[in-house]
Amino acid sequence: MKTIGPKDLPLANFHNALLTAVAPRPICFASTVDKDGNMNLSPFSFFNVFGSNPVTFIFSPARRVRDNSIKHTLENIMETKEVVINVVNYAMVQQMNLASCEYPKGVNEFTKSGFTPLASQMVKPFRVAESPVQFECKVRDIIETGNEGGAGNLIIAEMLLMHIRPEVLTADGRIDQQKIDLVGRLGSDWYVRASGNALFEVQKPAKNLGIGIDTLPETIKYSKILSGNDLGQLGNVEQYPDDDSIQIFKRMNKTLAGIHSSTTDKVDLNNKLHQFAHQLLETNQVEDAWKVLLS
Repeated sequence: MKTIGPKDLPLANFHNALLTAVAPRPICFASTVDKDGNMNLSPFSFFNVFGSNPVTFIFSPARRVRDNSIKHTLENIMETKEVVINVVNYAMVQQMNLASCEYPKGVNEFTKSGFTPLASQMVKPFRVAESPVQFECKVRDIIETGNEGGAGNLIIAEMLLMHIRPEVLTADGRIDQQKIDLVGRLGSDWYVRASGNALFEVQKPAKNLGIGIDTLPETIKYSKILSGNDLGQLGNVEQYPDDDSIQIFKRMNKTLAGIHSSTTDKVDLNNKLHQFAHQLLETNQVEDAWKVLLS
């Protein structure tokens, strides 16, 4: 394993390694105005939500690595204490990227990137009409983490209003994770699109506590076929299936019955059962996978 400290590489190199390792990151497309009302629009990937009551966002316009200067977004927020956070989806990622150019102060990135400014209801900065979700926020605090290039400036913002475009909603009014089609930031020039086959579900831990990987039978826990993800799913059940349900499944499932009739070699049987269980776990059929393994 390669081990490095924050001072072991040139700052630009360590910065790139950090952003490549801590990813994907959601994007805060921040709209601000200065004290004279001049608009600014810029994306930041040091960003997330840190509470729902009150709704608290934190993003960081870090000091520039190359010359230790601060960004116009930070200057504007220091003057007005207001910001609109627009989320970024795939349909707008190239325009967002254009808005990240280091235009001189006073240049309107809405105009440069072709986005439509939409008047906010409770704050002065405009929303990005093309963004699927927009948050009007007041800034609660700004925390400087340092005064050298690369240091963060944590902008702690409280949401006042949330606006959602209707086309990303389900019939019952929830945001559809596929329709919103978000993008996340990686290292270098890389992004990730959070839709299609890239999405998968992980069931939350059992309410009454999973049995844990440590309790699994040795042949399962140290399987050469079952992955760590497989073991995590198996360890997240509250109890093993009972013998009757295992026997019924063994009789009714043709694949399992065929495995048992195909070999008398214990090692070969064990490998086939583990392979079948692995396939079931890939589609979240955890109970059936347990029945296979205990058959």
